[in-house]
Amino acid sequence: MVGGHGTCADFHDNAVLKSAIETVYAADKVVAAVCHGPMSLPQCNKPDGTPLVKDKVVTGFKNSEEHGVGLVDICPFLLESKLKEMGGKYEFADDWNAHVCVDGKLVTGQNPASSHAFAAAIVSLLSP
Repeated sequence: MVGGHGTCADFHDNAVLKSAIETVYAADKVVAAVCHGPMSLPQCNKPDGTPLVKDKVVTGFKNSEEHGVGLVDICPFLLESKLKEMGGKYEFADDWNAHVCVDGKLVTGQNPASSHAFAAAIVSLLSP
């Protein structure tokens, strides 16, 4: 899932996206989201019914980065807070620095600066 603030409206409460992510995850395929893309993850569950991000090392746009761009009011929730609330093991770099987490086949990137390393992590999971 790509980032951008449009995901705040399109990804966080989307039954089709939820179903697709859960199906891909259950099939042991790569699920990947960068920047605001992880807005799609809190609604998703593992096959056992627990939150998809629970006990997973994850990242996404930091609360301080959201405050820095002044767009907190358009977000349904602050991503860092929500990932932690859902039981994710949230990791981060300093604001605007690249950071990518890979936990099994779940790949997350913190912000736009993470895009290159995020793509490389996905490619490495897909390469034989």
